[in-house]
Amino acid sequence: MEALRFRQVHLDFHTSGLIPDIGVRFSREQFADALRRGHVDSITLFSKCHHGYSYHPTEANEIHPGLSFDLLGEQIEVCRSLGVRAPVYLSAGVDEKEAVRHAEWLLKPSPDAGADFVNRAGYHVLCYNTPYLDLLAAQLDEVMRLYRPCGIFLDISDVRPCWCQSCIASMRAEGLDPCSAADALVWAERVYAAYCRRMEAVVRKYSAETTIFHNAGNIRRGRRDIAAFDTHLELESLPTGGWGYDHFPMSAAYSRTLGKPFLGMTGKFHTTWGEFGGFKHPNALRYETALSLAQGAGCSIGDQLHPSGEMNESTYDLIGAAYAEVEKKEAWCRGAETLADIAVLSVEAFRAGTPRDNPADIGACRILLEGKYLFDLVDREADFSAYKLLVLPDEIRLDEALRARLAAFAARGGRVLLTGESGLWTERDAFALPLGITDGGESEFCPSYCVPRFAAVNGRTAYVMYTPARRITVGEAEVIADRREPYFNRTAAHFSSHQHAPDREGVSPAAAVCGNFAYIAWKVFTDYAQKGELHVKELCTNVIERLIGAEKSLRAGLPDRGVATLTRQQAENRYIAHLLFAHTSVRGKGVEVIEDVVPLHGVPVSVRLPAAPARVYLVGADGGTEPLAFTWDGKYANAAVGRMEIHAMVVFEMA
Repeated sequence: MEALRFRQVHLDFHTSGLIPDIGVRFSREQFADALRRGHVDSITLFSKCHHGYSYHPTEANEIHPGLSFDLLGEQIEVCRSLGVRAPVYLSAGVDEKEAVRHAEWLLKPSPDAGADFVNRAGYHVLCYNTPYLDLLAAQLDEVMRLYRPCGIFLDISDVRPCWCQSCIASMRAEGLDPCSAADALVWAERVYAAYCRRMEAVVRKYSAETTIFHNAGNIRRGRRDIAAFDTHLELESLPTGGWGYDHFPMSAAYSRTLGKPFLGMTGKFHTTWGEFGGFKHPNALRYETALSLAQGAGCSIGDQLHPSGEMNESTYDLIGAAYAEVEKKEAWCRGAETLADIAVLSVEAFRAGTPRDNPADIGACRILLEGKYLFDLVDREADFSAYKLLVLPDEIRLDEALRARLAAFAARGGRVLLTGESGLWTERDAFALPLGITDGGESEFCPSYCVPRFAAVNGRTAYVMYTPARRITVGEAEVIADRREPYFNRTAAHFSSHQHAPDREGVSPAAAVCGNFAYIAWKVFTDYAQKGELHVKELCTNVIERLIGAEKSLRAGLPDRGVATLTRQQAENRYIAHLLFAHTSVRGKGVEVIEDVVPLHGVPVSVRLPAAPARVYLVGADGGTEPLAFTWDGKYANAAVGRMEIHAMVVFEMA
């Protein structure tokens, strides 16, 4: 299949049937001009939107009542004349006109759920286990036959338990119990798989090369079976639209372990989809697209076409400010492999039903990002041998199979960090690995206090820890920090001051390193996700440094909000250190924005290499290169960026 492009636009066009004069201001010239000003090389175009209408002549559906010509066909022709890729979008899970006509096709997310068509302005999801699937397949077949697109994007597609009459009857016919939530989920998995196979069969009837992606708004960690239905991944992650700036690095850290090309999808909007008249500052898109490149992804920026069909010139000037830079940087990103020292075993991937925003995963990723560690987020199927350190955050209890894999990993020299309940047996409170530590159960005191034995920023004192701790005793292990208890837990019968009781005398071990293993007794990553305390990060990074500090592949002198990654282009025999920094501020009610460029000066960067590089240079936003002086100490090539704004690419070219 054709490789994904780096500069995609996702051109939403969800347009009510109540709006007239669709496409009256469309012109091939203006559409082409917008793509050129935006430096766009791929654009997703609409066949059918959430309202259910097609934007081209159709026998399988209904053309939008306000449209009198083949808008999709015109757009595709312009794209082909420019050499721009043009995947085609169909709303799969939503078709509002059919939802109104066929209430029996509606998804029922619970046995007593009912659709609201009176008080709620919004779309209604349809069930694939109804005749709607036949209609959708016919619509997709028509698109493939008429336009032979290079790609198909099917939206609002996910595993969804349903209690419509069709699903109830099907479950009973298959020997499943509709009264059982577990059985309903089993049936939902079958329905989703059947839908994916049906869509793929339609596409492959016409083309072996057309890409297929089913969008659910998030790549579910641990569901390789779901990702297998996609030829590539598009990571929907609009920072201001509810995903936040933490989400994309996490999503990318897992997605790149699946062996599929992927795009990072942000938006031009100040908030999220459907915001006409909303614009980010150009510096925000410059940062977000650079972050995609740094994480090993191509770029996709969401826009929404006006019903008139006229492309908004301000939007494509905004997009062009980012994509002009991406275009110049592509040579150092094409075919690049993202390197990682650390694997975080995702709680979402490990335990079914865990939400994507679980605090253990979030806290681990935040600490590693802020500490400038190179990491992937992995599932149980990952090859652990590719990493120097495995982190099991807070809630990963072990069965025999996982215990054996971890023991073998450590025996080969790998390091393992366990926190909270991680490392205990699934069925009992005892460590499953030779940590030199004995578990004594969970302490009844919460919060409690951490007393570090290392030099913390605020000294060796008692620091409050907000998650429960395990009681442990230590044998051969080296103790890194101790636990101190409060006078009592806070209750209505006895409390002290405004929050919690202070610490009292006496300590017991709480964090220790034993050979290739380390253990921290609190759920530190959950704690950091919820509270963000400096001393929690200090405790975690101190332990990580003891485990792999001398072997880190990258060191970078960036502020805490800076991001550092390392990629390798094997064919070109070079390594690229990506350094990013943007100042974020919160506007309105929780919208995190980027506006000002805050330059950094004299940023040191060191990369661990197999030999001294032949040369080191900086790639500028214009694609120009600037030689950098460097030193070689036998393991690391050391350089410094004199000045960086938003994104710096430091290239270490080998002989």
